[in-house]
Amino acid sequence: MDFQALVDNIATSACVVSVERLENGSYGKICIVTGNRAYLDSIERPTEKLTMLTQKFVPNSEYTNYLTRDLNFEGSCYDAAVRKKCRHAYAHPARFDVWFDMTFLPLCPDDGNTCYCMYIMEISFRPDAKRMSTISADIATPVLETCIKLRSSDNFKYTMWSICEDIRALCDSEYCCIMLMDTDKRECSVLCEAFSNESKLMSMNNYIDDKFYDIADSWKDTIAGSNCVIVRNEHDMEVIKERNPAWYNSITSAGGKTIVLFPLEFKNELMGYIWSLNFSADAADTIKETLELTTFILASELYSYQMMRKLHILSSTDMLTGVMNRNEMNNYVDALSKSSSGKSVGVVFADLNGLKAVNDGAGHNAGDTLLKNAANALREVFAIHEIFRAGGDEFVAVVTAVTEDELNSKAEKLRSVSKKYDDLVFAIGSAFEGDVRDVRTALHNADERMYADKKHYYELHPEKKRGAIDRRNE
Repeated sequence: MDFQALVDNIATSACVVSVERLENGSYGKICIVTGNRAYLDSIERPTEKLTMLTQKFVPNSEYTNYLTRDLNFEGSCYDAAVRKKCRHAYAHPARFDVWFDMTFLPLCPDDGNTCYCMYIMEISFRPDAKRMSTISADIATPVLETCIKLRSSDNFKYTMWSICEDIRALCDSEYCCIMLMDTDKRECSVLCEAFSNESKLMSMNNYIDDKFYDIADSWKDTIAGSNCVIVRNEHDMEVIKERNPAWYNSITSAGGKTIVLFPLEFKNELMGYIWSLNFSADAADTIKETLELTTFILASELYSYQMMRKLHILSSTDMLTGVMNRNEMNNYVDALSKSSSGKSVGVVFADLNGLKAVNDGAGHNAGDTLLKNAANALREVFAIHEIFRAGGDEFVAVVTAVTEDELNSKAEKLRSVSKKYDDLVFAIGSAFEGDVRDVRTALHNADERMYADKKHYYELHPEKKRGAIDRRNE
């Protein structure tokens, strides 16, 4: 067959690819046989966003001369050339800031164990919604279900778990997980995970520790510029072993034989990964097409979710001490006053004695340190979600499902803990109510008792009230 004449009749970029078929059903070398002028220009005269490993085309050379090895590209070439299946993909590989519309067409006849296909590509610098939505009904259905679930539920985490289970079922896999990554804190967390009924795999929470971020951070190099990793068999697993031995050992020791891994990225921000373990290799192509679109939607939703979380933190957290602010306390108290849980409630008011003296005598930086130490002392006694900075030097802890003895014990423990910090002395008042709906009564009573305690303290230490602490640098 005259391959050059064939590709020269294609209007867009096109080339002929050869795949070496091996006796064991796998494949060997994958080469670019020849290409039309548009394809050769993509190598020899590339745009700024599409630079190959070399700018010289040599006929019948391995494709890895031009771009980093890509298991997805190899899989599509193998399916088209050896299995004689038509393949199509619309993807945004990480190595290039462009979108590829790719078609792989089988060619006949084969030349012994050398099989051929035609690779046709169109490049765009922005995602094309029409191309992304031109999918089969089998793929459109789960993607549409994902969109409907995301828009019809107020419980974000439950919805994500439900979608995770849907993806696990689609992949016919043993396990599926959506994991978030905080690049600033270098931390990983499991958003949701789903197991098959027969699975003996352990929760990902058992593996995530202080060192796990480094493993997850290595995945972008394992993906090696593609948009995902799909390990279908031992041949593909050898590539993972070569690229990332530590991850290979982790996968195989956990019982992993096949894996599909997709990054969750939106606006060039990596938010995490979704992966399925021990999936049905026969469904690999459907899985890839479905997840390419599903992860695009999920990444957008996660981006919005995380932005809302950040805004909530900014609106509800006291930036100096890291505890909840007065606005969040008011919302919490309002919710408790309307609760029908039947739980008890306890309130502890803790006001700093002598903050003005520290500010006047040692400066406001020292006063800020005292406030931070006050919050740290409270954290040693109460859960973070129970602590509020009501304003100035006043903190409030609101505890539910507590006995009066337990509440009094916490108040005394706070007095003891505060002694660990220089100049930290609390005026403390506590109050207990048997019904959480009476939380405002508890607040009022605790406030009055705190002021009585403060009055007593200043009677014993009048110099603290006047701000007579010497400046430390004088």
